[in-house]
Amino acid sequence: MAPVPRAVFVHRLPPLQELINRHGTYNQGSFFLKNRGLSAKSMVTQADAVQDALAVAGAAVPPHWRRGTVERGDLDRFLFDEHDVVVVVGQDGLVANAAKYLDGQPVIGVHADPGGGMLLTRHRPADCARLFRAVEAGSARCELRTMAEARTDDGRTLTALNEIYLGHPTHQTARYRLGTPDERSERQASSGLLVGTGTGATGWCGSVQRERPGAPALPGPADDRLCWFVREAWVSPSTGTTLTHGTLAVGARLSLVVESEGLVAFGDGIEADRLTLSWGERVELGASARRLRLVV
Repeated sequence: MAPVPRAVFVHRLPPLQELINRHGTYNQGSFFLKNRGLSAKSMVTQADAVQDALAVAGAAVPPHWRRGTVERGDLDRFLFDEHDVVVVVGQDGLVANAAKYLDGQPVIGVHADPGGGMLLTRHRPADCARLFRAVEAGSARCELRTMAEARTDDGRTLTALNEIYLGHPTHQTARYRLGTPDERSERQASSGLLVGTGTGATGWCGSVQRERPGAPALPGPADDRLCWFVREAWVSPSTGTTLTHGTLAVGARLSLVVESEGLVAFGDGIEADRLTLSWGERVELGASARRLRLVV
């Protein structure tokens, strides 16, 4: 007997709900914003659009499928299984938030904006019925997106769809010894290290690359290559700045030996789900064997 798929809807609390949680009621939150020249009306419109999108996509789930739902803040505690079809309703960043907890499950990105989709959440809610049928029939066209991985010498791992940041959580000086795949090494003091994918090239890494003379071209969305950048490295009697950017080919990895306490590594801006690193630990950074399987 074939396993029954499960549609898992991933969403996040809308800004409207966060406003109400902070101030107790909508009226109190609206009054707070009004006194600062702002309005809550756009928050209401956005919240309604997301709820409508969830309702339309949810109604398209085949009757014999199972279903589940998870809010972004609970992703690290949610148990995905191999037969899930993950439906991300919202913005592109929510796909990245979910990707690190998946292992080959198809992901359908659904946007709630009537004006059109984005890069990862490119489908309309009304497309879900067709996409569910295609996934079940095995005919869905999927795009495999490279993910970055950090692996410590004691076996802990962290993956990210856009980029991994390694440094001090408060962006104080991070000290470490960096090693490149061509066996060059350098002791550095900096604001941290970024290792990014082609998917994340339009974000943090893209911002750094545009301001970095001589920086390499960034990988494309489906490339296996990664890019890396050292942020604000500076020269001292014991640290250098000769190794500050580059790319990583398939199978190549950066190595980093921690030389200060309190460093962390986290992916896609989720600081709560991070690796804490101590003096002397070794971290390798490169492409993950896992890929995001994005239904296109």
